[in-house]
Amino acid sequence: MKRTLFFAAAILLSAAAFAQSKVYFTRDITPEALVKIYQAVGRKAEGRVAVKISTGESGGNNYLKPTLIRPLVEEVDGTIVECCTAYGGSRQDVTKHWATVHEHGFDSIAAVDIMDEFGQMRIPVQDRRHIKYDIVGDHLGSYDFMINLAHFKGHAMGGFGGVLKNASIGVASTAGKAYIHSAGFTDDPAFCWQHIDDQDGFLESMAAAAQAVHNWFGHGERILYINVMNNMSVDCDCDAHPADPKLKDMGILASTDPVALDKACLDLVFNHKATPGDDNKPLIERINRQHGTYIVDYAQQIGLGSMKYELVTVK
Repeated sequence: MKRTLFFAAAILLSAAAFAQSKVYFTRDITPEALVKIYQAVGRKAEGRVAVKISTGESGGNNYLKPTLIRPLVEEVDGTIVECCTAYGGSRQDVTKHWATVHEHGFDSIAAVDIMDEFGQMRIPVQDRRHIKYDIVGDHLGSYDFMINLAHFKGHAMGGFGGVLKNASIGVASTAGKAYIHSAGFTDDPAFCWQHIDDQDGFLESMAAAAQAVHNWFGHGERILYINVMNNMSVDCDCDAHPADPKLKDMGILASTDPVALDKACLDLVFNHKATPGDDNKPLIERINRQHGTYIVDYAQQIGLGSMKYELVTVK
């Protein structure tokens, strides 16, 4: 009997180890394609739906445009949600952040909620290697479902930004961003930048925070992830003056597994054959310089998702 149970457990573990997550892909980057790929995933957004985007720094031009995302937001009757930054600029101050939201036109297509405008709260983290909790905007508790709608591109500190960053840094309050960036050293944005010498600790903290948000929404049952691979500068939308993209647009990808999704996007970038006017090398160099791919390795290690995936083309 014990031997039978042992082999049964071994089979289950083996199956789990080789399990693949589905990642849906379309080369089209249109409002219609965004709705279609959401529908293809097969997880309906219900109840009070948060659509988490980056509203982009004032002066930047690579963020996901309202004209692109509007039909999806309307499809799910969603509220666009954001949180303030920790580095100054046009989005750390709430008043300036609202001005940026208006400047970029997001408040003209849907209701917008800056989730930490009036306060913040702590939510549990499963992996406590660095951070002991995740500090998020307290309005997160107002939503039943989240669509994590990320712009996949480079990032000065993380190497790249996709759905893992959008769930972690993106959902964190100003204090929460400081806490993640300093790998749990401080939640004070005035001092966190003096304690950012542990790059892997930062990436591990991002993975832990992303898992906290994933778990908050029914351990992943009430959240869906989308990466839009356009305007892929080496710089993030948090940069008011990002470098011009050297890599051509690739498409939209979606999944219920954030690890598989970011890994699929990384694979598209790293396996791309560069041609004149379509160069992946600058983005790869930015990612490698920051050890950026490590976040998906660590996120898989802590059980957030799988780096093994099946790419399903949506036509």
